[in-house]
Amino acid sequence: MQVDELLKPFPIKEFHPFPRALLGPGSHEMIGPEALKMGFKKTLIMTSGLRGTDIVHKISESMKYHGVDTVIYDQVESNPKDYNVMDAVKLYQENACDSFVSIGGGSSHDACKGARISVSHDGRNVNEFEGFNQSENPKNPPHIAVSTTAGTGSETSWAYVITDTTTDPNNPHKYVAFDDNSVTSLAIDDPVLYYDCPIDFTAQCGFDVLAHASEPYVSRLNFEPSLGNALRAIELTAANLREAVWNGQDLPGREGMMYAQYIAAQAFNSGGLGIIHSISHAVSAFYDTHHGLNNAVALPRVWAFNMPVAYKRFAKIATAMGVDTTHMTDVQAAEAALAASIRLLRDVGIPEKFTDVTQDSYSKNRLGQGPTKFYENEKTITGNDADVDRITNHVLGDACTPGNPKECTFTTVRPVVDHCLNGDLDDLLS
Repeated sequence: MQVDELLKPFPIKEFHPFPRALLGPGSHEMIGPEALKMGFKKTLIMTSGLRGTDIVHKISESMKYHGVDTVIYDQVESNPKDYNVMDAVKLYQENACDSFVSIGGGSSHDACKGARISVSHDGRNVNEFEGFNQSENPKNPPHIAVSTTAGTGSETSWAYVITDTTTDPNNPHKYVAFDDNSVTSLAIDDPVLYYDCPIDFTAQCGFDVLAHASEPYVSRLNFEPSLGNALRAIELTAANLREAVWNGQDLPGREGMMYAQYIAAQAFNSGGLGIIHSISHAVSAFYDTHHGLNNAVALPRVWAFNMPVAYKRFAKIATAMGVDTTHMTDVQAAEAALAASIRLLRDVGIPEKFTDVTQDSYSKNRLGQGPTKFYENEKTITGNDADVDRITNHVLGDACTPGNPKECTFTTVRPVVDHCLNGDLDDLLS
């Protein structure tokens, strides 16, 4: 049965595993001894290249110093593509590797998780594993995930997201695979590695955290073990994101966001997500825009959409975001939470709607540079009726949508998508 079928008739909810983790300043320097202890002999390092930093070189050299050979695949793209995964699988097999290390953000970790699943199934195409626990072999090569951004949480979750480029070029498809067999062997989160993260990228990754935290907190799964982590991650994000963005060498701000992203991912790992993520996946499927940026644009609209069925939860979110809700009703406090999210978005300089996103909007922009004919033909987000319709249809087929607290149909979701593309945030506050 699929998750949407399971949600309705069964009260049984599943707690998904986490990997062992090392967290804190300097933890990345432990990768050599840890790899040796885990039996690594020849490792494929998967990364985006992290241009302008020496992070990959330092980690590779540390592993070599401890007697572990390394092969580097540094072509992982933002919103990782199926061919990134399969190219890495080929390199892994050709070099007789026995282990993986991913260095970067969600793209590197997700592509690596997909590659591990493929390798353990004799190189089958990663797209065959879309959905829930579709892999059959639980014995995967060991994998150490080293995070260089505070956003994704992929280093500790059971999810990975891949863009399928083999579909109709006019209808590209991005999917989530949830698989307990994809969970990493060791997560390493070192806030010192975040220092080189660009300002805009830091801000967008921070809103990925806020989405990861707020969606399980209001999810229809209502999974009690996730609620405390979700609320604490919201508190940490509200308290630390501005400092991490505008004073990137500030260790407390970076460390606060490190913990926020880590525990937010642990919240959604079993507590579920919703249509903030579904909209994000849809927009990046068509336009290859950054996942965190997409979440930031979608988040206030989806909060407003979901509030009528979760006022009490959003009232608590307001308190977590630092709002004094004394003498407020739950409805007033929920509206204050929405206002606080918009204030945070503006304070860290994120575009307010998708049609504001241009070639020069942010450092990771790939508009018009994607791998299919659709990207070549659509170099800007138009926000017209066809744009709204195709994005809405993608949202309704996304694996995150069933967890949304408010029922989603084409009729109810289309206005939300339209507002993400074209609407003014101030309209949500009136």
